[in-house]
Amino acid sequence: MPLDDHALQVTVALALPDRAWLVALRLPAGATVDEAVERSGLRARAPGVDQANLTLAIFGKPITPATVLRDGDRVELLRPLLLDPKQARRRRAREG
Repeated sequence: MPLDDHALQVTVALALPDRAWLVALRLPAGATVDEAVERSGLRARAPGVDQANLTLAIFGKPITPATVLRDGDRVELLRPLLLDPKQARRRRAREG
């Protein structure tokens, strides 16, 4: 992908309980989330993560792999929640 004056600066993030990665990328205008994730190499760095159940987001808002990026976006690879946050709060309230 050739870069031009309209190149984008984006970050791709993946967080695990014991480790987190942030990869800064420079991509051409019109690049998609899928292209950013592929170029980041993060899927290969976390082979134990269930790749099929990752959700993609930009600043916490779910998006699709075909979403076109904007300068400054932070693409997040989100793991599924183990427990619904409402249920967790209820459990803590009962136990506390």
